[in-house]
Amino acid sequence: MISTELYRSPLEGLLVDRLLEERPAVTRLPVEVLSAEQAAAELQRLQARKAMDAAYEAELVMALAGERPDTDDPPPGHPGARRRGMGSPVPGTSEFLSDELALVLNTSRVFAAAVLTDAWLLTERMPAVHAARVAGELDPYRARLFADVLGPASDEVIAAVVPAVLPEAARLSAGRLRRRLIAAAVAADEEFAEQRRIEAQRRAEVRVRPTADGMSVLSSEVPSPIAGAMWSAIDAAAQLARTAGDDRPIGVLRAEAHAAMVLRPDGGAEPGFTAHVTVLAPLPALCPGSAGAVDAELGPAVDGSPITAAHLRELLAELNALGVRAPAGGSLTLAVTGADGALLATTTPGELARLAARGCPAHGGPEARCDCPVLTAPADVAGYQHSAAQDRFLEVRDRTCRQPGCAQPAGRTDADHVLAYDCGGRTGCDNLCCLCRTHHRLKTFARNWRYELLPDGTLRVTTPSGITRITRPPGLREPFEQRALPAPPPVDRPDEPPPF
Repeated sequence: MISTELYRSPLEGLLVDRLLEERPAVTRLPVEVLSAEQAAAELQRLQARKAMDAAYEAELVMALAGERPDTDDPPPGHPGARRRGMGSPVPGTSEFLSDELALVLNTSRVFAAAVLTDAWLLTERMPAVHAARVAGELDPYRARLFADVLGPASDEVIAAVVPAVLPEAARLSAGRLRRRLIAAAVAADEEFAEQRRIEAQRRAEVRVRPTADGMSVLSSEVPSPIAGAMWSAIDAAAQLARTAGDDRPIGVLRAEAHAAMVLRPDGGAEPGFTAHVTVLAPLPALCPGSAGAVDAELGPAVDGSPITAAHLRELLAELNALGVRAPAGGSLTLAVTGADGALLATTTPGELARLAARGCPAHGGPEARCDCPVLTAPADVAGYQHSAAQDRFLEVRDRTCRQPGCAQPAGRTDADHVLAYDCGGRTGCDNLCCLCRTHHRLKTFARNWRYELLPDGTLRVTTPSGITRITRPPGLREPFEQRALPAPPPVDRPDEPPPF
């Protein structure tokens, strides 16, 4: 691994800091005066600069890696020690390096790990390929092909393949370069093809990616024979529907067939799954005539807006009118939010009915016309262990792990004390957030990371290298979304009606 030990004077440090404060700049030719030949030549020069920048990025990534040795991690047998297979892509570096780079680059941990892997492979195991990037002779995509194909190979295979393929790599198409690399590697080691197949099977995964207009892509990466069999079954079901008279596009029919096979709406031999439904009720929408103006001096309030018995009766009436019920074998949670989308409280239909019937204990029961809050966020707990009500509130508020870039569902996370309990942190919802086990361990054991939870649920995370990222609860509106929009200008309408 590249050493990052620097012996520099304070003056050199100040000079570097001054250069880093300058805005990035790119030397640009006046595009409007370039001929077609000149534009083509400049495009080729641009590709060379991209290759140089990619090499520079790899060196910077390895410099950061050199500052994060694995000696900083909890050793084997120590509380919080990592499980097998969760280490850094760069040997000898901290398992939390990928998380730090993810925040520096503002990407996911998976993407950051891939950047680390490529940087290490090309700078350390394939220095000739890296040198070609430094010289601007090999574009970033073709360089990554070397890393992708030869990553699992032994040093002996790499030493034989790189000198044989690199001289012509820039002239080959990406497809031909990949095939040439694989053929050369198999010629050097007959077991290489089997190695690649095993590595590929370990990457099997199902992924979901939102697209637009309420749609998402669900993709499965599985061995080709299995993928072919799945496609055949899906297409056969879609063609059967078309034969039966369904004239919708075949893509729609395939999508419905795939969904039906996975969800099994008409049952199956294997055990089914239970469902959990959360209903969000914005407090401003629950405005019965019995609820007067809110006075902050009347008593405790949630975010300045108390949830009164009148609000609860209105919500109960709306749910009954809509026929909202918990799914069979599942559960139903009701979440009340403020005008800014912040979560105010959570409850269940049973609790809601009891609170609405009891009403305000201080002003005469359910018929009282007051602004006293009867439903709030869960109260703090005296000890370390959080309550079931707090767990429910946090899962509805956070919905996923709150580490920037992580999408682990809240149901598979820990409720973490942002300010550690041993350091005086309270067991309250304003000091708890959902973190998956990996990022819970990072926050607890990685050095020099800082976490701050704001009153509205916003979490600020700062890396040891000084990069700060924030995540907001999904329902909370961004500050600019809360500003009042200016009224549209008046439209002059003619006195005479239009002729239509």
